[in-house]
Parts: sequence; structure tokens; C-alpha cells
Amino acid sequence: MKISIISLFPDMFTGVFDSSIIKRAQQDGHVSISFFNLKDYGIGSHAVVDDTPYGGGVGMVLKVDVMDSAITAAKEAYPSKDTRVILLDPKGEQYTQKIAQDLTFHDHLILICGHYEGYDERIRQLVDQEISIGDYVMSGGEIPAMVITESVIRLLPGVLKNDEAHRFESFSEEKGGMLEHPQYTRPAEYKGMKVPEVLLSGHFAKIDEFRQETAKEITQKRRPDLLLKKTS
Repeated sequence: MKISIISLFPDMFTGVFDSSIIKRAQQDGHVSISFFNLKDYGIGSHAVVDDTPYGGGVGMVLKVDVMDSAITAAKEAYPSKDTRVILLDPKGEQYTQKIAQDLTFHDHLILICGHYEGYDERIRQLVDQEISIGDYVMSGGEIPAMVITESVIRLLPGVLKNDEAHRFESFSEEKGGMLEHPQYTRPAEYKGMKVPEVLLSGHFAKIDEFRQETAKEITQKRRPDLLLKKTS
């Protein structure tokens, strides 16, 4: 997979992408990540990327012509018949594990990180999808881009040491979209807190039943909306 990130602040990704799973995935050839600094496509000697909004208002708006040039450059750098351009914006659809899984099937992802007051509305006509990572506003799309990149990369075949590792995590299809069951490890007792006896029994059918029941209980308590989605 190829991931291209359009950002005014590509240095923000240093460190995050040079460690842990993302670093190993790049080293092992599972993914290639490139950055396109929006300033490189700015207008004039001052490389202008934004302007005041028509009709007045607070803040500056990213220019459609500048963004179009950056998107075109990203596409030309990695020609593919399967490129998906994604705008990171609070107005987009809520990001989910299902969307992350769907994105793994594309050959090339272009992630657009906004900044300042927002985008020229016409930029939305240049993209395939708009995504929000939550109902809150951030100063830019860089951190959301990190979230999407990490969550997608870990789903690629061969990235995790055990490809089965993500199949039974929270929100996965195998978990029915529910939260994951509780996990325990040694010691079996610590400061009066004990591991449930069933997990020590070696009876795998009962252990599986326990995990399913506790997953449902946790989901009902913490995210009942997930159960409503399951039954609707």
C-alpha cells in the first residue's frame, strides 16, 4: 500500500511514523508513506495557500487551486487505478473499524490534512471521501491522519506478527461489533484481586462462553449504542 499525506506541517509526523508498528511496516515493505507539503504548491513568491473567506468571517480558508495542485502531484507520484482521496474534516463521516478495514483494500490513499479556518467548499468535489475521527474540533488534520494511518496499516496482511491478532479486537466483525472481553495474565491473584476461575480451568468451551458474555456485558455498560446497531 502507498499512503500520501498532504500537510502544511509534515514534520509533525516525525517520531510517530519512525517507531513501533508503522516503522516496521515500512521497513518490511508493507507500506510506503510520502508527504506533500502544501506550501510547495502555494501561489506566488510567498507560496500563499489560503485566503480570506468570501462574505467575510473569522480565519483563513485553504485555496482550492493550491489543494488541487497538491492532489494532482500525489497522484502523479504514484500512478494507480485504485487511488482514494480522503479529506479529514469534522463534517465527514464518523471513522470506524469498518471504514479502516475497507481502506485496506485500496492501493493508494491520499490523506488531506486541513488547517486554519477550513477548506474552500469546492475542495470537497476533488475527493472521494470525508472522514472525521470524532465529534470535536482540532487545529489541523495531522493527528487524525496519524490515527487513520496507524489503524489501517496494522490491518494489512503480515504487519502484525500474528495476522489473527486483530480479528477479535473491539469493533471487529468477529466480535459482532462489540467491545473486547477482559484480559488477564500472571499473577493469578494480586492484592486480593483474582483472575476469574473459569480462565484457569482449561475448559475452552466455558472460557469462550465467559468471553462472549463479558464482552456483551461490557458493551452494554459502556457502549450500548453498539448493541443497538447490531440489532437494527
